[in-house]
Amino acid sequence: MSTTITVGTDEQYDVTIGSGVLAQLPAALGEKVSRVAVVHPRTLRALGRTVSQQLADLGLRPLLIEVPDGEGAKTAETLTMCWALLGQAGFTRSDAVVGLGGGAVTDLAGFVAASWLRGVGVVQVPTTLLGMVDAAVGGKTGINTAEGKNLVGAFHPPRAVICDLDALRTLPHADLVAGLAEVVKCGFIADPVILDLVAADPAAATSWDSATLRELVERAIAVKAKVVTNDLKESGEREFLNYGHTFAHGVEQVEQYTWRHGEAVAVGMMYVARLGELAGRTPPELVARHSEALASLGLPRTYRGDRWPALIAAMGRDKKNRGDLMRFVVLDGLAKPGRLEGPEPALLEEAYRLISE
Repeated sequence: MSTTITVGTDEQYDVTIGSGVLAQLPAALGEKVSRVAVVHPRTLRALGRTVSQQLADLGLRPLLIEVPDGEGAKTAETLTMCWALLGQAGFTRSDAVVGLGGGAVTDLAGFVAASWLRGVGVVQVPTTLLGMVDAAVGGKTGINTAEGKNLVGAFHPPRAVICDLDALRTLPHADLVAGLAEVVKCGFIADPVILDLVAADPAAATSWDSATLRELVERAIAVKAKVVTNDLKESGEREFLNYGHTFAHGVEQVEQYTWRHGEAVAVGMMYVARLGELAGRTPPELVARHSEALASLGLPRTYRGDRWPALIAAMGRDKKNRGDLMRFVVLDGLAKPGRLEGPEPALLEEAYRLISE
């Protein structure tokens, strides 16, 4: 049994969630597609070959494009390599790209599709929890630069997103737990039932084949689908999906992308919870609930205390900023996100001190 969630208005697409739903990939590509570039990381080489053979058996012409693992895939060099392979294979506007992997791969594959011939179709097949609940849904695509994360990219909605929960079977437990940070984020900004489910049974929330985790995935995707449908290009409420991300992206950059994204988001949520509290916006009991939820899942809540100059510089380049005005998403209450613009430097540093180890 599968669940389908529809995203978008003018460019609608379905997110399919369930076990064994990878079999729906050929239908999601469409009838007119001939060539299919399957972008995958080294760690999914075997799965990439399996998918490629399935497509070939149906008369399609697959092109396997292997890219580095993790954030190492999201570079200008890798993007250029993908363009070269598409050009050599003669890819046309009627052909399509498949992003098979975690969030970094779906970000890259989406940008490859958005930029090739000014836009070809892409179907996202996320194989990590983080990719399913965040990166692959919403049409945000891009790469990193030395100056920051996701500073270069495009909005390019996919034709479909296929979340085969069987892929989580082999996902390292630490990666599964890290992906839950984005799920918890959805609980704080929009759907408190997510937090109730985590609090009731943290062990089930971290079990890949549990009914609890499936419901958490579906609820998190539903939150994102609703927001993206109302605000595709992040001109309004979609910014709320970045709760905790300004600090998180700073941590990732400072740590040279050695931190898992979800771990950085967990600490980032603690930072903005403290920042919101200091600004008189976030109730103290809600700050405590952040700590409880993250601790129950084994996610980090603190960060080293000797990185402030580098962190504030990285946060100053965040894409939510406007000119020199720094902007953060904070909570005015549970499921009541808002914006905090231009907080005093002393306030920013004090919030950092409160979550420093």
